[in-house]
Amino acid sequence: MSSGPPGLLLLLTGLLHILQCARGQSSYIIDTVGLSILPSSSVQSGMAVKIRCQASVSHNNIPHLTHKFQITKDDVQIHSYNTTEDSVVYELNQARAADSGTYECRVTVKDKSKASNSQRLDVTGLQTPSLYLNNYSPYENEEFIATCRAAEEKGPLIFRFYQRFRNGEPQRIKQLATTGNTSETTLRLRHIGDCFLSCDYEINLVSGTRRSNSSEEVHIIIKVLNITPIMNVKPSNDVFEGDILEVYCRVVTSPLRNIEVFLTKNRMILKQASAAALSHRFTAQEGDSGELVCKAEWGNVQKETYQTITVRELLSKPRLTVEPADIFEGDRFELTCSVSIYVPDKINNATMRFSIYKDNARLTGAETYSTVAHRDKNGNYTCKVHAASQMHNFVKESPKLVIKAKVPVSKPVMSVVGGTLFLGKRFQLLCHSHSGTLPITYTLHGPNSPPKEKEVTKPGEKAIFNVTAISKSSNLNNFLCHARNGKGRPPKEVSGVQLLRSTIIIEPVSEPVLDILPSIGGVTEGHNMTLVCSVKSGSPPINFTWYHIETARVLATRMSSTRQECHSIGSVTGKDGGTYYCVSTNVANETKRSRPVTVGVKLAGWKKGLIAAFCVLVLLALILVIAFKTRLLHFRRKSSAKLLVKSASTKAERLSLTQAEVNDAANVTPGMMGKSIWSEHTSGSESDDQISAIIPEKQEPEYTEVQTRQADPNRVPVKQGTDTVYSEVRNSQQGVPEPADGVSVEYAQLNHETDHHSDHSNHGDPSVNEDHTEEMDNSVSVDVADNGE
Repeated sequence: MSSGPPGLLLLLTGLLHILQCARGQSSYIIDTVGLSILPSSSVQSGMAVKIRCQASVSHNNIPHLTHKFQITKDDVQIHSYNTTEDSVVYELNQARAADSGTYECRVTVKDKSKASNSQRLDVTGLQTPSLYLNNYSPYENEEFIATCRAAEEKGPLIFRFYQRFRNGEPQRIKQLATTGNTSETTLRLRHIGDCFLSCDYEINLVSGTRRSNSSEEVHIIIKVLNITPIMNVKPSNDVFEGDILEVYCRVVTSPLRNIEVFLTKNRMILKQASAAALSHRFTAQEGDSGELVCKAEWGNVQKETYQTITVRELLSKPRLTVEPADIFEGDRFELTCSVSIYVPDKINNATMRFSIYKDNARLTGAETYSTVAHRDKNGNYTCKVHAASQMHNFVKESPKLVIKAKVPVSKPVMSVVGGTLFLGKRFQLLCHSHSGTLPITYTLHGPNSPPKEKEVTKPGEKAIFNVTAISKSSNLNNFLCHARNGKGRPPKEVSGVQLLRSTIIIEPVSEPVLDILPSIGGVTEGHNMTLVCSVKSGSPPINFTWYHIETARVLATRMSSTRQECHSIGSVTGKDGGTYYCVSTNVANETKRSRPVTVGVKLAGWKKGLIAAFCVLVLLALILVIAFKTRLLHFRRKSSAKLLVKSASTKAERLSLTQAEVNDAANVTPGMMGKSIWSEHTSGSESDDQISAIIPEKQEPEYTEVQTRQADPNRVPVKQGTDTVYSEVRNSQQGVPEPADGVSVEYAQLNHETDHHSDHSNHGDPSVNEDHTEEMDNSVSVDVADNGE
């Protein structure tokens, strides 16, 4: 009973393990991966080397756990193993230099992978190569095979072959790259005699290039190949055309078989023979002069012999000429065939026969041929001469003569480039002929300018002339164009009359004129005003624009088919007055501006009447004011004309003028003349208050001048003392009384009270006032005091 629970626990544990395995929930880890190189990381070439890879994996009893081992050298995989073992060994039975490098091992278990540390293997030493030849005594230039081999090495290798003459240094003659350890090549040596051949190789490793020792030298002897041919030419190397030549070419001393002989000239084989000799017989022709080559070939070896022959002409090659040289359709031309005889002794002039051909078709059996030029006559012409010498008959043919009759130039036409001409501006003229053989020379004659010339040599090229501006369209009639395509032939010409029919002529607008309707001075408020802009010249349509300077705006713009256009302004106001101008332009794109016109706007009639009535009322008011002021001034002058001159009094309050005061007054207004005015002295009973009341009034008194005169016997004598002295008082022009010298004069202002009473007493009678005023103007009462007072 006591052993039951542990057995049950063990059973449960096993069941759990089986369940985990069934579910694939295995657990493992790669602990370490190790790489080792045995016996050492540096070995001699040819030794056996083992590369061992060891893996340590921990797991939960996973049965048959598979390891994948990958061994790489310089990151290139060289071997792979799949095994349940935890280690593998990669063996190099005989390590070579090519096995040197960096090795690494990688172990993969299911989805986990781990790499070992890198290990460096260095294999020192290279095998010495061996050289083999298939022929140790070749002829000069004969090909033979050389083989250089390093049987124990691993490729790729680069082989080099060397040649050394006796007492000399090896010279490289060939270099080859192979993927294996053997190189085979074909050599051909030109040096005659003995020499020594050798080879070596090199290998390119990641760590660098290594070179082997040289192979043992192989002694060979290069033999002379006596196959140089001999060439003979009979009867001579210098012959005349028509002579028979025979050429012999043969190899004499060579014991070899399978020798081929060739006779060539200008790289053309004249004859070939498989035997060691050949002969070639032919009749010498004009072009046979040159160098003959005789070649003997054995295998890849060739020997050559050269001979130069000269073939002289008995007569020249025929020459075909044409007259005239410049042929136009419709012209007659003549062909002539001619030769020059160089050896009259060997050829008879009478035996020569001529023939003229067109496109290999015979035209005539004579020396000359004449016809009219036409398109059908164009072609290649030749001539042949048949001649006979003492030994040979031969035929010679002239070089080809191409005849193509020129087409006469047609009558040219002139046109303005663009089709539109603007008067006053430069333009271009095109002169062109629709037919005519190139080159064609065009000459343009224009008014007031020297002739201009242009030659057209290419199809599609045009003769375009730059022309100065003209002012009138009729000037086009003065242009003339000549076209010529042959010397000595009359030119074809055309005048500029056709230009008027084929050209759109645009005349720029002239300076416009601005008119005002009804007139500049007749524009009245409320009425309509019309601005008329017109030009004397210019091609329509013409664009007119009106401007008002004061408002700085465009009034209107109109396009017109005539040379005049107008713009109306209705119900003119004062704001419409000011300065106007107009601008005109057309497709010539020249803008012209008129002179400015200033317009004044008159007032309306009812405004004029209202202003006139107002002016009349103002004028009447002014007249009344002036009349009133004049009346008032006249009245004041009369009132101020009365001067009271009081006599001397004993009263202390009397206002008197001392002699000094009179003198001062005399100095102020000297030389003034006045009138004698007699007036009674105001009674002394007048109070001082009245006098004081008169003085402070701010009147502008009229001053009078008082003078003393000689005693008039007709007058009452002047009393002394307190008696009243009568004297004349003269009014100065300035209104200031002028006192007499040495006399004390007492001035008195106007007695306003008296005036006041006078005004009241005469208020109802204007005449009385006027009389009273006149009396005041003519007399002034003056009191002259005694000198003692």
